[in-house]
Amino acid sequence: MTVIEAPTVDVATARPRIRPGRIVGALVLLVIGLGLLWFLASNERFEWDVVGAYLFHPTVLVGLGMSLLLTVIGMVLGSLLGTALAAGQLSDFWPLRAACVGFVGVFRGIPPLVQLIFWFNLAYLLPRISIGIPFGPELIGWSTNDLITPLTAAIIGLSLHEAAYMAEIIRAGILSVDQGQRDAAAAMGFSRWRTFSRIVLPQAMRVIIPPSGSQVIALLKGTSLVSVIAMGDLLHAVQVIYNRTYEVVPMLIVAVFWYLVVVTALTLVQRRVEDHFGRGSARTALRRPARRTREAAA
Repeated sequence: MTVIEAPTVDVATARPRIRPGRIVGALVLLVIGLGLLWFLASNERFEWDVVGAYLFHPTVLVGLGMSLLLTVIGMVLGSLLGTALAAGQLSDFWPLRAACVGFVGVFRGIPPLVQLIFWFNLAYLLPRISIGIPFGPELIGWSTNDLITPLTAAIIGLSLHEAAYMAEIIRAGILSVDQGQRDAAAAMGFSRWRTFSRIVLPQAMRVIIPPSGSQVIALLKGTSLVSVIAMGDLLHAVQVIYNRTYEVVPMLIVAVFWYLVVVTALTLVQRRVEDHFGRGSARTALRRPARRTREAAA
């Protein structure tokens, strides 16, 4: 009886098979992309010359700076308050835990646009803001209209809205760390602060960073809402211009351009931060050996 041996196959030299479906899909996407580019280039109503003229207009740049300022202030204040709210929700003191859960539920449930309008019209409910003895005499006070300007209303509304979301993100990150890590640190004599800063927080950051980066981007885009309270952000700046020139579409393209530039930059920074905190946990595939090495081995 003759035994026929199967040919030896070296998987290292194997090539991926051709997939016609992927080729067709790539061609379809290419055609759609070319059609979109042709539409953008051939439609004169986009008025690209107007876009170029106003791209670096001082009014637009000032509005862009205000949007970035609101993003930074809102994110810093929201993260600080969100950290306190996350700690309160994890506390074993139930009144504090209930208060923090209620705060998060309320400010996550109310749309940010409604919050901005509410804070801007706070003087209707509270004509005067004062500090004094509870149920007693007033020590010092201010007119609400003097304190609640469009800027302060925007900062309060965006910060409180951001704090509610950051509280849930930070709480989820802390809970993602296994309890055994804390037990091991306690067995080694670590204090509670050292356990949190050296053991829990570095591991929790891997879970916290990705959604936090998305929140920064969402907050940047959310600053466009402050235009309804006459706050001079990027969208309000282009609105002021196109209300005078009636060039609505070109000015909106200017705003879109700057939003895309800033969001792209923030995304790149987010990727770098994720790589920094993900060191030691990410798996990378081994490189394919060079053909010369394989031939030498044969």
